[in-house]
Amino acid sequence: MTTQNRGSIAKVVSASLIGTTIEWYDFFLYTSAAALVFGKLFFPSNDPLTGTLLAFLTYAVGFLARPIGGLVFGHFGDRVGRKKLLVLSLLLMGGSTCAMGILPTYASVGVLAPILLTLLRLVQGFALGGEWGGAVLIVSEHGDDKRRGFWASWPQCGAPGGNLLATAVLAILAATQSDEVFLSWGWRIPFLLSGVLVVIGLWIRLAVSESPVFLAAQKNNATTHAPVVEVFRNSWRAVLITIGSRMAENVSYYVITAFILVYVTTGLSLPKSAGLNAVLIGSAVHFLTIPLWGMLSDRIGRRPVYLFGAIGMAVWSFAFFAMLDTKNPGVIILAATVGLVLHGAMYGPQAAFFSEQFPTRVRYTGLSVGGQLSSIAAGAVAPLIAVALFREFGSTIPVSLYVVAMCVLTVIALLAARETKGESLHSEVLTERGHVSA
Repeated sequence: MTTQNRGSIAKVVSASLIGTTIEWYDFFLYTSAAALVFGKLFFPSNDPLTGTLLAFLTYAVGFLARPIGGLVFGHFGDRVGRKKLLVLSLLLMGGSTCAMGILPTYASVGVLAPILLTLLRLVQGFALGGEWGGAVLIVSEHGDDKRRGFWASWPQCGAPGGNLLATAVLAILAATQSDEVFLSWGWRIPFLLSGVLVVIGLWIRLAVSESPVFLAAQKNNATTHAPVVEVFRNSWRAVLITIGSRMAENVSYYVITAFILVYVTTGLSLPKSAGLNAVLIGSAVHFLTIPLWGMLSDRIGRRPVYLFGAIGMAVWSFAFFAMLDTKNPGVIILAATVGLVLHGAMYGPQAAFFSEQFPTRVRYTGLSVGGQLSSIAAGAVAPLIAVALFREFGSTIPVSLYVVAMCVLTVIALLAARETKGESLHSEVLTERGHVSA
């Protein structure tokens, strides 16, 4: 790769990383707020766990909108390009998050408050459903074949980056405000801060060039007018592999970063800072290790790295809660950090691995639909199921068994997939409609 090409891909990676970090900041901010304050402000109940469960139901609604966003953004992304859709997703996400910061609570307007909160959560989910596929694709399609795993892993860092940013803001507020002040108005600050971040993200993202692979497809008339139809007709196997591969990754992530906040406060009667600090430090390490896993997948393959993460997570799901039960702050931090590092072994190679499963003409649609359908089956219900299992059995063992079951599904999907390390996305463009490959 020439110096000019390295500069170009670095610019694209930076724009995608900053944009996805902001989008995930918005999305995870809601997750943390659902665990900490939304149950009390929007779903008042005599039972704290019931209020939290209702708050997580609106959290799950955001996931229901993600496949719709994936379909809409994927359709137009495969027809008109990746860049325009990435700008739109950032505007929708930022606008809905800012609006949450000015919402009246249940005490002010009654049932209208949770209704408005749910509607804004739907907009968030719709925007994120289109964001993820476009962000990883525009990097994958700019990068070279030999280092695609490394370059495409950087937009994946937006998830821990956004979680890190959201958790850091909440941790600072928790340390500088009393519980009464935070519950009264302090929780609104991080939501309103999203407006400033969106302006910065748009300025950077607008400077990025369109995907060269997509432009080549357009030039060679290798696009399609009905990408979703073609995905389910010709690439259904790749969609199923994508869904299955994400089950362990999605469920384990939300158990580690969302359910931990519920468990340490409600189950262990520890201050919320214990969970927030663990997620904060764990997310920082997660951010740094994701590109290393992506780089390793360029060397030994996508599947071996992904399999290591899935199997390791199945084992760690039991050690994770045993370490939390010590109530030792340092041990709790270590439990979350190791769990997130293992998650990174799945998340790092994921972007390149999934991108390589689909042809260019339907890649945005296939990647988004497969990725977001799995978000309903896995991420949307993970905190709900974890809270419900803990509430029903009064033990974390059923939660660990739930994580293990998802890991088994992911291992099966990975064994059914082909290894794609080093495959060219550019030559595939020219052969889609009978052209000779470069």
